[in-house]
Amino acid sequence: MSVLFRATEQFMANLRNDLMRPHRFAHERVGFVTVKAAAGADSLVLLAQDYFPVADSEYVNDRTFGAMIGQEALRKALDLALLNPVGVFHVHMHLLSQQRLWFSAIDLSEQRNFVPDFFKVRPTMPHGALVLSPQSAAGLVWRNASDVQPISEFNTVGAQLKIIAAALDGSTDYSG
Repeated sequence: MSVLFRATEQFMANLRNDLMRPHRFAHERVGFVTVKAAAGADSLVLLAQDYFPVADSEYVNDRTFGAMIGQEALRKALDLALLNPVGVFHVHMHLLSQQRLWFSAIDLSEQRNFVPDFFKVRPTMPHGALVLSPQSAAGLVWRNASDVQPISEFNTVGAQLKIIAAALDGSTDYSG
């Protein structure tokens, strides 16, 4: 099944601008994107709705991670799914220049711990995680608590349509 993530050019620009803001001690910013979903016979389309940045006070000062968020930030994200018919995607940014954009090993490990929790409050919607670079995007979607797959394509709609196709492993060209 192919998975397409769609957002407006302005939405993605605002998202990147927020994620690039410096934090007092965290090395990167974190937020949550809500999505609506439409399923076809062989595809799933995720439509970006809103972005909810994690508040400065909800980061935990832990140098082990680029950014660690506290329980209150995760509770607020779970509330988004509980109180609204939306999927929720954790999002952060990688600013390192590398050839392929993908999650770090710690990103993948932590996602396996918290993304399935969203199905406890909104089991009928897909949830997941996104990683952005200044020009590209990559992500994973869970269709249920144990079925995870890479997002196949990112479409940015604006004055021009931008399509970023993912490799089979879900990674994308860092520069888009």
